[in-house]
Amino acid sequence: MTPAGTAATPARTAADAAGPDTPAPDTAEPERAARLEAALGDPFDPGNPHGHPALLRADLARHAPEATEELLAAAGLSAEFVPHGLGGRLTGLEELARVLRPVFRRDLALGYGFGITSLFAASAVWTGGDERQQRELADVLLGGGRAAIVHRELAHANAVLRDEVSARPRPGGGWLLSGRKDVVLNAHRADAFVLYGRTSEGYGSRSHSVFLLGPGQPGSGEVRRLGRVEMPGMRGAHFSGLQLADAALPGGSLVGAVGDGVSLALRSFQLSHCLIPGTVLAGVESVLRLAVRAATEDRADGQPVRRWHSVLAGVFADLLACDAMAVTGMRAMSLLPEQSYLLGAAVKYTMPGLLREDLEELATVLGGRGFDGGPLYGSFQKLVRDLPVAGLGHAGTAVCQAVLVPQLPVLARTAWFRTAEPPAGLFRPGAPLPPLDHRRLAHSGADDLLTAVLVGAAGRLRARGGRGPLENALAALADSFVAELHRLRERCAALGPAFEPQAVTLVDRYALVLAAAAVLGVWEGRAGTGDFLADPAWAVAALHRIACRLGARVPELPAQVTSALLGEVLERYRTGRSLDLYGTALAG
Repeated sequence: MTPAGTAATPARTAADAAGPDTPAPDTAEPERAARLEAALGDPFDPGNPHGHPALLRADLARHAPEATEELLAAAGLSAEFVPHGLGGRLTGLEELARVLRPVFRRDLALGYGFGITSLFAASAVWTGGDERQQRELADVLLGGGRAAIVHRELAHANAVLRDEVSARPRPGGGWLLSGRKDVVLNAHRADAFVLYGRTSEGYGSRSHSVFLLGPGQPGSGEVRRLGRVEMPGMRGAHFSGLQLADAALPGGSLVGAVGDGVSLALRSFQLSHCLIPGTVLAGVESVLRLAVRAATEDRADGQPVRRWHSVLAGVFADLLACDAMAVTGMRAMSLLPEQSYLLGAAVKYTMPGLLREDLEELATVLGGRGFDGGPLYGSFQKLVRDLPVAGLGHAGTAVCQAVLVPQLPVLARTAWFRTAEPPAGLFRPGAPLPPLDHRRLAHSGADDLLTAVLVGAAGRLRARGGRGPLENALAALADSFVAELHRLRERCAALGPAFEPQAVTLVDRYALVLAAAAVLGVWEGRAGTGDFLADPAWAVAALHRIACRLGARVPELPAQVTSALLGEVLERYRTGRSLDLYGTALAG
């Protein structure tokens, strides 16, 4: 560590940031993702049983699209949620997100309802379960079954997180579970449940434990699956209630030790903190594609009118920034699992707000088409309905806020400007990763990986000579975020142990600084590749928009920034490539 108040010596040169000693990033779509994209077909083909018209009809009728669920089952999608060591295909979150994006590009409710929630349920077992529990749950999922998660109750929670199950020791051994949850996704067809049950009357960190119920019925007592609950969004997903009355479970149903529930939740929920934004982003990407379509149709030159240039380019920059943050978080789970906890919370805290703002901007481009419920533009309104349900709305944000706020004074006093930079591979989307090891996930960590990259990247930009106008703009923006981090350190170090309202504002600002750091890390990671992400234009645009959200005084964008991003958006739209970091081929 360096002395307090001084900047850490950059751990990497600009060449090191590009990672010359590691394989070049493989931005080609994983084979399984490409096969799934092709199988789902052209989303605008009226005869496609998996296209937008069919999915919108299913949504209107409030039922799952059966033909598409059958296709996903035949593709063995449930195996994606089972670790490779247990016979599945799960080796890392980044690849899993890329496999799931073809589904989420078309329908968030389908992505959740068919099975991603099985991973969220199973992750506690992959993290803290014994070999028998892991094998039993893996067999359920590999056999095409589903697992459902029964959350513990949280203060000020929404319906998904309200009410809970209690567990008490059973005379002679085992446990008796009782309680009711009114809103559980897939409760009606789950083959196994992972339940967070209260095992202590207190409200501390040892108040809950995790139990595996199923496959099969409890030894005695009752498990009732209650009627369906209609939600305002994700209407094709099936939410219903679950009631337990003295359901008898053996001692071997306890996952981990008594009182491990909160710890297991904090460790395993990191996966969903990054995976949800990393897949939901694909739905917003589809809306940007719709906006490009709306802005260019009936235009002989294929160019949108000038007033939409900055909107389309700006939202594209936001999507790349969000993807940089999400992918960095997912890669950290494999590369640095003991240090990924705060980053995961920051991803989940920051991205929903940015994506909502982007939808609002895109609505201005869509105009009246945004209210069209038909097969061409109807997916926009569907996504607007689905997003709050998919992200658990305010509750999901509040949980991440509760994780980050207490850490601010600690980070300010011990980590900022002291932490060494992480390995360059963290910022190389698609590059090989070690297998994800759930047991190494932690809910602590004294370092702050992204602020270290911010400081290092700003220093390298400052030291480079012969820069053009874009790199000059990027260097100035990077320095402005370093200055923001200095201000945050001063304000956060002064926070006391009791909650202070200003801490919420400081968390907002801190999370945006991390988003800027992820952009710089990914841009440096692509240096020398000659592709679009190696061009500083997208990074300048992304940092400019983040700086504006912070209220920073920033100069106007160089003229070539908007034209470069708009040109890339239009080229990808015409050639059928995704509008994320990977730019991979799409069907239709």
